[in-house]
Amino acid sequence: MRKRTVTRKKTTARKRPAAASSRSSSAAPLSALFPDLEGELATTRRMLERVPNGNDDWRPHAKSRSLGELATHLAQLPGFAMMMLTREEFDAFASRPPDPTFTSSVERVKLFDQLSAQLKGLLQKMTWDQANQTWTLRAGGGVALQAPRSTVIRTAFVTHSAHHRAQIGVYLRMLEVPVPWTYGRSADEMPEGPM
Repeated sequence: MRKRTVTRKKTTARKRPAAASSRSSSAAPLSALFPDLEGELATTRRMLERVPNGNDDWRPHAKSRSLGELATHLAQLPGFAMMMLTREEFDAFASRPPDPTFTSSVERVKLFDQLSAQLKGLLQKMTWDQANQTWTLRAGGGVALQAPRSTVIRTAFVTHSAHHRAQIGVYLRMLEVPVPWTYGRSADEMPEGPM
């Protein structure tokens, strides 16, 4: 009699409702791996909004990208992350279409918003198998990087975006444009609401 009672307790403890288990597994990669995504996208958007029109050719040094090139690159980075989610590899030396040309920050922000919305949709559908699958960055015939897809997205999109936002912040400072807050206050403004 005791054995039967113990067996029932074990069986009951192991049972999970099927809906709850499938729901948690489908949402887990995004919330576990990229809990900061919304904040990072909002910070990038604030920086892109602040890029002054009419200064696209300005650069702080001859070896630096122009402000327009840098801001356009930053606006396009969610598209790079989408490519990482939908392909198994990418060849950095392969031919690709030319970068779009923008005449205003509004146009860059519009592109960024569109790509960010698409990226969030793909990340919401990402499974753990997809997150853990090896992704390859090729450089012609060689392999420049191989890592789990989620690691590459973190490095080549989230951290990469933060790097270029910081560069734009320096450009803005040199152009006497107020620098938006990022992970806390800037010299020009305080964070809006709770961080």
